[in-house]
Amino acid sequence: MTSGDAGATGQVVVALDVGGTGMKCALVRPDGVAVRTERHPTQAARGPAAVVDTILDVAAGLADKARADGLTPIAVGIAVPGVVDEARGVAVWSANVGFRDVPLRELAVTRLGLPTALGHDVRVGGLAEARLGAGRGTGHVLFVAIGTGIAAAHVVDGSASVGAHGAAGEIGHILVRPDGPRCGCGRPGCLETIASAAAIGRRYAELGGAPGTAADVAERAAAGEQLAGQVWQEAVEALADGLATGQALFDVATIVLGGGLAQAGDRLLVPLRVALHERMTFHREPRLVAAALGDEAGCLGAALLALDAVRVRDQDAVRVRDNQEER
Repeated sequence: MTSGDAGATGQVVVALDVGGTGMKCALVRPDGVAVRTERHPTQAARGPAAVVDTILDVAAGLADKARADGLTPIAVGIAVPGVVDEARGVAVWSANVGFRDVPLRELAVTRLGLPTALGHDVRVGGLAEARLGAGRGTGHVLFVAIGTGIAAAHVVDGSASVGAHGAAGEIGHILVRPDGPRCGCGRPGCLETIASAAAIGRRYAELGGAPGTAADVAERAAAGEQLAGQVWQEAVEALADGLATGQALFDVATIVLGGGLAQAGDRLLVPLRVALHERMTFHREPRLVAAALGDEAGCLGAALLALDAVRVRDQDAVRVRDNQEER
């Protein structure tokens, strides 16, 4: 979905996907093609105020580069982790970057003078995969990001559910093993304590395996190592339980797996499809696929969210004008 042609004319959105370690940034055309991409360190250890300054500086710099290349920035889209109030444009809380009630949308509008949308990183990733990636054309999509933790986005006809309090999609905190490890949320047995990439590496080491990542465990399991195979199968079974619960709740056509664990490819997808199939009763079995957009999904989704906001604003303006003319 990227292009190296930064000199193309037309409209673009300034898009940023902010993580605890780094920011993926892009200028994205309305058709979903990134014409310029950049990466910048977040340096969250400097504190939330410094992170906000970096976000605004990078966004302003991208807007200036767009204009220098003959492009017209029309909006800003920012994705952040944690709890996000998209309606108010506030980063409510994020452990990764230290945000607490940061009015990021307002700050961006003030600094750049452009309409701005603020979204949750997993939800915008799901938005991009549903519209442009592996879930394209299927209507009902559950995007599940599996990395240090596990989170999801439920996307219906191109719109991601936010929930009443901005916290929809916390599939990683579905209870799958009541006697399982205690989760960071305080409760034992959450899905992400068994099936996240971090949990897989930790479990393997606890049982006596050599230290390593979930990818290492996957490789060792594929090579026939018994302990690695046991840990990998435990994770697959737990993940299948979580996805079966998600399917019972949302009845989606496609489940798209993203995040670091999805890079295991068929080592994950093949046994997971089998385990999920075994759990289906009267529910329709969803198509289970790997994400297609990689780490571009966050930027592309942030851009889509901003474009949606601009479209709604323009439609509202037309309605107001038409009402005034009728009077």
